Amino acid sequence: SVFRQSDRLAKYSEALDHLGRLGLLYPCRCSRADIHAALNAPQEGAPLLGPDGLVYPGTCRARSLSDLEPEDSVRLNIRQAVQYTKSLNPLKFKENGPIYEGEHKIELGQMVDEIGDIVVARRDMGTSYHLSVVVDDAEQGISIVTRGLDLFDATPIHRLLQALLKLPVPGYYHHELVRDDAGKRLAKRDDARSIETYRREGRSPAEVKSLALAGISSALND
Repeated sequence: SVFRQSDRLAKYSEALDHLGRLGLLYPCRCSRADIHAALNAPQEGAPLLGPDGLVYPGTCRARSLSDLEPEDSVRLNIRQAVQYTKSLNPLKFKENGPIYEGEHKIELGQMVDEIGDIVVARRDMGTSYHLSVVVDDAEQGISIVTRGLDLFDATPIHRLLQALLKLPVPGYYHHELVRDDAGKRLAKRDDARSIETYRREGRSPAEVKSLALAGISSALND
């Protein structure tokens, strides 16, 4: 059956409670503008980009989860999380896709500098992409996670959460992105055309498949 995040908030809350009991969470009131300003302060040097954008500088890290307010998001203290799982260093995952095929080892120490304290619950939805997909994949018994290559760099985050939550580890298959004639990847936020749009135009399944394969071929030849 199809999982809807809005129906599964209790499950995500259970996962958050578990991480909270481990002492790995803290509330954060920082906006994107706050983070950008902090990282652009002269003493901070050049901002570092990670899978979630700018690596969070830890402004709210000293706050206690008991001080959580409705407008706060919740972050995972990546340094403490890495310490908690250090006996598993390096974490591993298997990539089945053609670009990075093989076993990948995740050096936990690198995650502190290159990923930082990720958001595990957003203020407006009670979870995050990272937390929800890890919890949902485990409950659905997913053996191969198939998704776009743009999410490959997020896999260490998911592997760490699986270790913290004691969840099974699936394999991964990251495929090339489907792009338009100009080479730009198709994305909903950029008003890219959906399958429903093509259906309304009378395109057959074979034509839609042909368009997708053409996009993948274009990406591979770039």
